[in-house]
Amino acid sequence: MSRNANDQRPPSHKSDLNTAQALWRMYPYVKSAVPRIVLGMVAALIAGVVALGIPLILERLVDGPLSTGDSAEIWPAVLLVLALGVVEAVMIALRRWFVLTPGTHVEAKMRNALYAKLQDLPVSFHDRWQSGQLLSRAVSDLGLIRRWLSFGIVLLVVNTVTILIGAAVLFYWNWLLGLIFLVMAVPIWIYGFVFEKKYSEIARRSQDQAGDLATAVEESVHGIRVLKAFGRGRYALKNFEAQAEDLRGTEIAKAKAIAGIWLWLLLLPDVAFALCLLGGIWLASTDQITVGQLFAFFATATVLRFPIESIGFLLSMTFDTRTATDRFFEVMDSPNAITDPEHPLTVAEPRGELRFDNVHFRYQDSPERFGDLIDGVDLTITPGETMALVGLTGCGKSTLTALTTRLYDVTGGAVRVDGVDVRDLTREELRTHIAMAFEDATLFSATVRENVLLGRADLDPRSPEADRVLAEALDIAQAAFVHNLPDGVDTTVGEEGLSLSGGQRQRLALARAVAASPSILVLDDPLSALDVDTEALVEAALRRVLSSTTALIVAHRPSTVTLADRVALMQEGRIVAVGTHSELLATNEHYRFVISSLEDEEKREAAERRRVGVAESNADAEDTRTEGDAERDIQITEAVRQGLDDTHPDRDRDDKSNTGMEVNR
Repeated sequence: MSRNANDQRPPSHKSDLNTAQALWRMYPYVKSAVPRIVLGMVAALIAGVVALGIPLILERLVDGPLSTGDSAEIWPAVLLVLALGVVEAVMIALRRWFVLTPGTHVEAKMRNALYAKLQDLPVSFHDRWQSGQLLSRAVSDLGLIRRWLSFGIVLLVVNTVTILIGAAVLFYWNWLLGLIFLVMAVPIWIYGFVFEKKYSEIARRSQDQAGDLATAVEESVHGIRVLKAFGRGRYALKNFEAQAEDLRGTEIAKAKAIAGIWLWLLLLPDVAFALCLLGGIWLASTDQITVGQLFAFFATATVLRFPIESIGFLLSMTFDTRTATDRFFEVMDSPNAITDPEHPLTVAEPRGELRFDNVHFRYQDSPERFGDLIDGVDLTITPGETMALVGLTGCGKSTLTALTTRLYDVTGGAVRVDGVDVRDLTREELRTHIAMAFEDATLFSATVRENVLLGRADLDPRSPEADRVLAEALDIAQAAFVHNLPDGVDTTVGEEGLSLSGGQRQRLALARAVAASPSILVLDDPLSALDVDTEALVEAALRRVLSSTTALIVAHRPSTVTLADRVALMQEGRIVAVGTHSELLATNEHYRFVISSLEDEEKREAAERRRVGVAESNADAEDTRTEGDAERDIQITEAVRQGLDDTHPDRDRDDKSNTGMEVNR
């Protein structure tokens, strides 16, 4: 959380398109809404023309009945003005009715397209982009586009046309007064072009900073337990305040830029009014125009006042929308290197063979001076075999497993399922053959049933078959605790499953992988958060599943190795030895060192879980303590718990008795 937000922000490039070209890119999404938007413009334009027609009647009224005193001719003129006012009001209402609905449809279409694109983009894209930046594009930016389509573009076009028609009317009344009004409008248009460049840069910076701020909020909410446990709430608040202050400064710069154009939009029309008034009085005194014509001239200028003044906020809205459009298409234009083949193959009869043929892999942004992270891996896992993958931290184990389902694509060699290169299969078919369970278990804000059956789109979640699959998967994962939840398997577990303990989340993630019924199961240390007794029960149940399923298991615990038929030892991105656990212990010194390291790491993780568990139990008091007090309390409590655990080393911190407390937390 201490990193500068600008360092984490994905690179953005200034579009080479002008504003009109950038906005035109939305046309495929707006196409179906164009007829109603055009009708809205027509209705608004009719309202504007009707408003400009009223001064014509007023001119005849002033020069006619009012000057002659003929009251009989006044009422028809008054009724005609009233009728024109009613027509104008109806047209304005029609304009709103025409444009409001299509704007929401366009917003929904673009949001759905953005979400579908995010689902399709590879993991490497999401590694580079902040979630807050994506969230701000999906919500704030698309909301701005909707408002512009429903309001901004309609008024911008109609008001511009109204100003042009009104200027012609002013020249109709008197060319000299019209010329004065037109000359005073020229600086406004010149400043508008200067304003575009200045404001567009500030608007882009503001929207990016808003995305950074959304990321900061999201990280703080998701990491609230860690912040409270370590007494770092004030630290997070300080970072948030700094980012909020940056955004505030940018918003002030935006306001100053808008204020600059508003100064000209308000000042110059008033100056034009004053000059025209002086000129008009002189012209009327010399009988070059009538009083009625002068009155109609100023009535027309008054009608034009709002269209002229509105240009400022309509331009700022347009430039904001252009920035929002650029940000939207930055995601939509992102290349996706992991796609389905043009002519896909299929695995007609899945057997479950998984083979790595001289596999190489390096991350896209890895400097050239570093070698491949996966450097020529050759490994074959036969159907029904369980292979454990062990090695020191950072040797590439988890990355190798991610290549199996094309979360990343190999940069050399091939990964094959039953002899078929995974790149020759559609991603949908590939992921029906291979299921994964990650060390960092992620659950969705849905019911237990929906989370576990996520990989079984072929089943009706309420069918008897789904109930059977669900019960079997929960039994294998030793997740019977779900039946003690308030609504059993229909209990909503909350965002990311944080209402459950780490061990409970991990068991549900394992159940999800098992329920998918794949021919190949890839498990990335799926038991790391379980206590010793529960781990033993899960391992015993897994042996039944693994007897008929090919499995690749990343082992971070010595006990996990015992599940495997063979063990592959990984070192610096290569497979350096393959054999049974006992064979490697007897013949490979590095393997013995790795196993010894895993045992030491397991002890450290156990101690860390005890420390964090104690810290979280005291987290509610964090707001009234200083950071130093919190650290001393944790140290003292850790020492006490260490003494207790020495007396009861097999203490189960993940049993059913904790379930109610975890759910209600």
